[in-house]
Amino acid sequence: MSRHPEVLWAQRSDKLYLTVALPDAKDISVKCEPQGLFTFSAVGVQGESFSFSLQLYGNIVPEKCRTKVGLRNIICSIQKEEKGWWKRLLKSEEKPAPYIKVDWNKWCDEDDEESESDLASDDDDAAYAGQDDERQ
Repeated sequence: MSRHPEVLWAQRSDKLYLTVALPDAKDISVKCEPQGLFTFSAVGVQGESFSFSLQLYGNIVPEKCRTKVGLRNIICSIQKEEKGWWKRLLKSEEKPAPYIKVDWNKWCDEDDEESESDLASDDDDAAYAGQDDERQ
């Protein structure tokens, strides 16, 4: 049986950021589909399986989705198909699963977006691998 890692999320008008808290993960697989389906799987440091799928609120651009693997977490930058603020992360109006939380460190309100973002350095495409570049 697969477990769920903690997932933190934040957004900008054009992007969504998902941070998966999974130290020293292996066999990471991230898939983004145009209709907003985001799928993640990985193997934890002790060989346990972690996976989840999210039906995101809106459509996304899979070829512009990027994944950055760090020692403590995996950061996914997801390009929204249409620029605009989503009223929630998931399409479903039900309360999200308990492993999904707001990333207050990356959070930005709509009216704050014009100011200098502390995520500017995270948007450097060279720092992200394409969604097909799965780490083994």
